[in-house]
Amino acid sequence: MRIVVTGATGNVGSQLLPQLLAEPTVTSVVGLARRLPVDPDPGVEWHALDVAEDDLLPVLQGADVVVHLAWLLQPAHDPDEMRRVNLVGTRRVLDAVAAAGVPALVHASSVGAYSPGDKLPRVDESHPTGGISSSTYSRHKSAAERMLDAFEAAHPERRVVRLRPGVVLQGDAASELARYFLGPFVPQSLVRTSFVPVVPAVDRLAIQVVHASDMAAAYVLACVTPVTGAFNIATEPVLDPPALAAILGARQVPVPAAVVRGFVQLTWWLHLQPTDPGWVDLGRLTPLLDTRRAREVLGWTPHVDAAQALLETVEAMGAGRGGRSPVMRPRASGPARVLEVVRALVPGARGTG
Repeated sequence: MRIVVTGATGNVGSQLLPQLLAEPTVTSVVGLARRLPVDPDPGVEWHALDVAEDDLLPVLQGADVVVHLAWLLQPAHDPDEMRRVNLVGTRRVLDAVAAAGVPALVHASSVGAYSPGDKLPRVDESHPTGGISSSTYSRHKSAAERMLDAFEAAHPERRVVRLRPGVVLQGDAASELARYFLGPFVPQSLVRTSFVPVVPAVDRLAIQVVHASDMAAAYVLACVTPVTGAFNIATEPVLDPPALAAILGARQVPVPAAVVRGFVQLTWWLHLQPTDPGWVDLGRLTPLLDTRRAREVLGWTPHVDAAQALLETVEAMGAGRGGRSPVMRPRASGPARVLEVVRALVPGARGTG
């Protein structure tokens, strides 16, 4: 079985490729990324490609499965670039899958694709995927779901799988997550459990997470098992303010949601941090996931619980850890750190770091 993975050097891709290489039924693994690892795994066939611009057809020909992970969470201040990669890129991947005659597509959807819903009861995969209108990330995930609907209607003979996880965490992605959500002005060394005295108790704030290794295992199962449709992926416990306070050894402090959202809005507008206020809305308005279908139909069993995944990521963030690929590299220092600051302050600024 030949499997092609877009976005192969990111948070999930970094865990997925070695798991695919260890799968007996997989004979060939192809990794696509805009920037390749400095020391790429010799067992992977690598191609430096931009899914939104480069010709994908030659690489996808002969594939048995395409796993589409390529996606941007940032820069939120550059919506055109996010649209180019997320929406144009997804459209071009689907077109190339169709043209190459690839029998199966596994797509990285998200809890963010879901329409607003109550936290309880938890929702299964039939919940509407209209997204959260205030979140660019959510709107894009929802739009990708509509593309998949059209693709399935046009190609009913193809096997299409959509994985809809909560937040994906791991220690090796700590610096990447810090860049995406904290920005260059917050020292990573301050992100330690001992430095988190309080947790804001915001109404309806509750998220689900999954460790990247367990997420990768779900993708492997989706590749090698003859399943179709959507699967919710998340682990326990749900991370609401009481759970976060217990895990981090902090105390809860009630804070109105409007205050939190206003603070995030202001600091994002001033380019002091990269997280747009739509992420606050995602944490409050998205429903909680029922993962029974993933366990019973896909045969997925997580091995790292949510508390372990969170603590691993927080501790790694405080230690400045990162991964081996360019996107997961440890936080820069010296001139490269200055470049990160310039990127944060100047919309459209680019570099090669």
